[in-house]
Amino acid sequence: MKLHYADHFVLPLPSGHRFPMDKYARLRAQLQSSPQFNEGDFVVPAAASDEEILQAHCANYLRRVVQGSLDQAEQRRIGFPWSPGMVERSRRSAGATLSACRAALDDGCAANLAGGTHHAHRHFGSGFCVFNDAAIAALQLRSEALVEQVAIIDCDVHQGDGTAAILARVPEVFTFSMHGAKNFPFRKQVSDLDIELADGTGDEDYLAALSDGLAQVFRRVSPDLVIYLAGADPYREDRFGRLGLSIEGLRRRDEIVIAQCLDRNIPLAIAMAGGYARDTADTVTIHANTIITAAGMCRAGG
Repeated sequence: MKLHYADHFVLPLPSGHRFPMDKYARLRAQLQSSPQFNEGDFVVPAAASDEEILQAHCANYLRRVVQGSLDQAEQRRIGFPWSPGMVERSRRSAGATLSACRAALDDGCAANLAGGTHHAHRHFGSGFCVFNDAAIAALQLRSEALVEQVAIIDCDVHQGDGTAAILARVPEVFTFSMHGAKNFPFRKQVSDLDIELADGTGDEDYLAALSDGLAQVFRRVSPDLVIYLAGADPYREDRFGRLGLSIEGLRRRDEIVIAQCLDRNIPLAIAMAGGYARDTADTVTIHANTIITAAGMCRAGG
């Protein structure tokens, strides 16, 4: 299982910024120390090209990101100050999901150790998301005729509003988002399937809703690829989560999604999406569990 990473392309943030950028390097270090993986499993992806980004974003937005001409309101909406490092990091993160998708088509399962930037819309960035990696990957792979149908299974605690908006008129990409009803974004978009959860939803209710949602997805489409956004932020100790899942509950969530793909022989690409636990070590553990669970299950299934 190939793990694509870009944590060494630094997005510089001011001291005290609320985004836990260090979680990515800590995640890679934890996985490198795991007996599940060797150094050959870790891959530095190419940056997403302009052509690839333009699959999901408009040319004017891309130009302003690259040139650094986003105004202050646009930067506030993204949540990051503009810098050349922000641009390169965002390209690399999108490129990592695209590379993970290609690897999944070859090997059955792969991951981006970042990504899941699902709040980025065609014309603007939002919520710590500059380029929408899942939408870029799905549309690029379709343009190359490598897949006909893609399903994006988004289990971040926040709705994948940018993904839903970008892909609203693309029936070949099915968007499923399971998220907190009262959480950001407060103006929701319409995915192909949305499941909204009440504040405080715990393990058993969450997992039952997920199983029902996945059954609906696979009744409606037979994808050639699944892109799974495995957010760590449904965790009960997440600063922005508002749900009540345990670390074990999140691991069981991963098992359910992965098993559904394995049972149908659907290639699976995983992105990390959000995670803002009060103790960043918990976020790293949740993300690491996702990758280790996937590696073990995919090897056993393969």
